[in-house]
Amino acid sequence: MSCVARRKTVLLKSLERPRSWVLLVLLSVAAQQLVAAGMIYAKAALAPVLMERAWEATLAAGGEVHKPWPWADTWPVARLRVPQLGIDQFVLAGATGNALAFGPGLDAAGARPGAPGTAVIAGHRDTHFRFLQRLRPAMSLQLELPDGRRVSYRVGDARVVDARQPQMSPATDGPAGLELVTCYPFDALQPGGPLRYVVRAAPAGGTPAAGTPAAGTPAAGLAVPDLFPVHPSGGVFEL
Repeated sequence: MSCVARRKTVLLKSLERPRSWVLLVLLSVAAQQLVAAGMIYAKAALAPVLMERAWEATLAAGGEVHKPWPWADTWPVARLRVPQLGIDQFVLAGATGNALAFGPGLDAAGARPGAPGTAVIAGHRDTHFRFLQRLRPAMSLQLELPDGRRVSYRVGDARVVDARQPQMSPATDGPAGLELVTCYPFDALQPGGPLRYVVRAAPAGGTPAAGTPAAGTPAAGLAVPDLFPVHPSGGVFEL
């Protein structure tokens, strides 16, 4: 073999080595992504089962907190049912992104369900709280509490508010009430918009919470379903 041929062979081998390393790195990254995606789907499938077990343990212990898995940063604090729509969801502690990935979350700024004041539960418009657009006035909601009590509510009204505007904090005393909050509009292409859709409910047989605006006051410029009186103000929280 001539000297020139030998040089070409050495050069080709030296070029092949970086290519092999690049291919190995790409394969490793692809494998990591596949494993991560598999874990996400596995957790999404397993989470409801673990949440239900944690809730049953909480009920059996008279309200003592039980986490669905040891490192969880949230846990079930109530069970929300809407019999007419077939909705049965666990409400989790905190309205943060980590909690909302697994279900609606109880906002710590509001009251505890069943206690005086307004309890606020938030959820994503495209998953757990998509059903809010199907609620109708006088529809029945039910919250099961950690001590086993069940509190029934009746849907009152719905409104759209702008999260960029100053909002009142939810009442932590006075008449009991419930607010279900999600992003709006439900069919928005981009997530994280400023509008919030708020459904308010009062205990079954009770009266609306104090400070409720007069029915029939329209929210200017907002196209909302003609199912409820729509009001322009009230407490709303970032989702």
